[in-house]
Amino acid sequence: MGISIWQLLIVLGIVILLFGTKKLRNLGGDIGSAVKGFKSAVKEGSDTEKNQIEENESKVVDAEVETKDKDKV
Repeated sequence: MGISIWQLLIVLGIVILLFGTKKLRNLGGDIGSAVKGFKSAVKEGSDTEKNQIEENESKVVDAEVETKDKDKV
């Protein structure tokens, strides 16, 4: 019940007849550049997130605790 190679070739032939090879080539290039842009955006986003986590971990808080005399027992 699967799709045979002949059925795939027939569908490919029909698609080529409808759209032409030039449009398909342009479409393939557009899809490729979109995937490439998506991958770089995901990588950039994860790098930015890692940098923010590292910045938050490297912050040191310096504080002094003061108490009032009446608070002491």
